[in-house]
Amino acid sequence: MQKKYLRWAFYLAGLFVLLIASVILSLSVGEMNLGFSDIFSILRKGNDSMEYTILSQIRLPRVLLGIAVGGSLSLSGVLLQGVYRNPLVEPYTLGISGGASLGVAFAIVFGLHKLIGSFVLPMTGFAGAFLIIFLVYTISSRSGRINIQSMLLTGVMISFIASSSMMLLMATTSSENLHGIVFWIMGSLDEPDRSLIYITLILAFASLVASYLFVQPLNALRLGEEKAKHLGINTDTTIKLLFLLASLLAGVCVAVAGVIGFVGLIIPHLMRLLVGSDYRILLVSSFLSGSVFLVLSDVIARTIISPNELPIGVITGIVGGIVFLLMMSRSSVQSLKNN
Repeated sequence: MQKKYLRWAFYLAGLFVLLIASVILSLSVGEMNLGFSDIFSILRKGNDSMEYTILSQIRLPRVLLGIAVGGSLSLSGVLLQGVYRNPLVEPYTLGISGGASLGVAFAIVFGLHKLIGSFVLPMTGFAGAFLIIFLVYTISSRSGRINIQSMLLTGVMISFIASSSMMLLMATTSSENLHGIVFWIMGSLDEPDRSLIYITLILAFASLVASYLFVQPLNALRLGEEKAKHLGINTDTTIKLLFLLASLLAGVCVAVAGVIGFVGLIIPHLMRLLVGSDYRILLVSSFLSGSVFLVLSDVIARTIISPNELPIGVITGIVGGIVFLLMMSRSSVQSLKNN
């Protein structure tokens, strides 16, 4: 038992080191490269130099948002996979991304962002995501209970409806609006509103703390709903609360940063292979590794075709897809050896 806790401490220390290293790398590289020692001296002086402006106004907000969104998407993914007991479930499977994208497309097509302000895009994005969450929850609830399989199928179907509705808007709007919708869909950490960044960051860490209230039920659910009930777990209430927590967390991330795929699918997979399936370590390790992955993906997106920038969703999609295929091929080879 003591060896297990020491191993967990080793893993967490390693992830913290990786997170700090990725933050320093993100603050250092770009069109203007800065040395490690220069970063702290520039931030400490706080003058009006170009270096301080780049660090405080551009790179540091992106790092904070990357930590919040990456950790939140990964945490949302591991919670939903625990609820459904399905390793292929991710936050976007239930239509959250489709609902948020539909809300943003509606705002752009009807010019709400020009009439009210740019903050209306994340607001309509979250409203669209919340609407999908409400529909999936309501349709799947029968007599106060939630049918997990019905919820999954309902989410997939509503996702198709939302995506088709968004494509209908895109097909009937101007090329300028179409460009804005496509750019938002591909995801970005370039959020000008500092208050949204801070809200997302606070919500991310608060959700991580709240998720530890469900460690015992999540570990029990690994055995199945019936066995979890025999262990004294109120599975219906637990599933409802976890679904709402994970869905709202993902909805906020999509509303603020756009659709950034594969984080909630790949990272929990990797962490299960590395640290095991015990949620006492899996939750925090998934959060930290998701933050590391998204911060590093943002570095690649900003620098690979510098001075231009790629949408971060392109990087996470390519890297996540390759990693997933490698994991699948490895598991296939391992199963053949076992047989």
